[in-house]
Amino acid sequence: MATKIHLFSQKELRSLKLKNRIVVSPMCQYSAVEGHIQDWHIAHHSRFALGGMALSFVEATGVTPEGRITHGCTGIWHDDHVLGLKKIVNLYHSQNVAVGIQIGHAGRRASCLRLLDGGQPIPTIDTEEPAWDIIAPSAIAEKKGYPIPKCMSHEEILEVVEAFKASTKRALDAGFDTIEIHGAHGYLIHSFFSPLSNHRNDQYGGNLRRRMTFPLMITEAVREIWPENKPLFYRVSAVDNISGGISIDDTVELAKELKIHGVDIIDCSSGGMSGPSTQPREKMKRGFQVPYSEKIKKDSGVNTMAVGLIMEAEQAENILKNNQADLIALAREMISDSNWAFRAAKNLGLENPYDILPDSYAFYLKVRDENL
Repeated sequence: MATKIHLFSQKELRSLKLKNRIVVSPMCQYSAVEGHIQDWHIAHHSRFALGGMALSFVEATGVTPEGRITHGCTGIWHDDHVLGLKKIVNLYHSQNVAVGIQIGHAGRRASCLRLLDGGQPIPTIDTEEPAWDIIAPSAIAEKKGYPIPKCMSHEEILEVVEAFKASTKRALDAGFDTIEIHGAHGYLIHSFFSPLSNHRNDQYGGNLRRRMTFPLMITEAVREIWPENKPLFYRVSAVDNISGGISIDDTVELAKELKIHGVDIIDCSSGGMSGPSTQPREKMKRGFQVPYSEKIKKDSGVNTMAVGLIMEAEQAENILKNNQADLIALAREMISDSNWAFRAAKNLGLENPYDILPDSYAFYLKVRDENL
């Protein structure tokens, strides 16, 4: 009897049946125009659609124009955005790959230059791409010298909740199989949860339970629109990595509540409350966030997705084998090798690794290997 290969086992999430455990993580491309998908996005996703993974996510997409991180970020605040997003959905579905979209609001980390241009707040001087006003749970700048955000009123909070609902409806119209709520990396939802950025003394701030209010409101709003048979993902920053910030135990408690509110997978990232959200300056060891995934999975009973410097097939296989996560998300490693899944299948000894590829690719590679 063949040894089970966890990475290539199926996973059911509500009615969505994933053919393996490999996921392409959302990756900002900073190439949109007024939120609209461009040719670059199609080319970017085409590489992954042919690679044999089970699920791929469209990058962090703003639910309002002001909720974008940069002028180059994708949007889902207008019905006109649906057509471009649908092209990506159709691309993946044509290759039997599930596709999701990560939706969010950048909060006080909005109105920034593209990461390739430094990622700093847009200068207030006149530019071709001007700065805009930013909002947050409290009027606290991310760091000294950065813009001070407007403290959101109760009415403004409800407006953002409605924007998430409307964006969820558009994601459904575009045909996505799943949605991920972006509750990490210092963006608006995370900033309500973290005591570092939320100094409110009303129902949205204070103790841990009240700081969960806004994240759970967003989750309820999305789940209200998102069909019962479709899974819902939620990305967390499991820890802030700053004194006085979120602890892993705080996030476990949030995960328990998210499960009650209809979340199926916790995507376990970390940090981002200050400094780069995806490009930490300090050296990181491979799989540095896996312990967060393991802890949340064990203590909350929610399925988790591990992400962060997962690079080798054996590493990914062991994470699943050791019950540290249910799914494996790859970003930069997938950019490096969009055929990572095929190479993993060969390295792990899958009986017929060619089966994970499109027929045309499988035919040529199998004939080549047989003739070596």
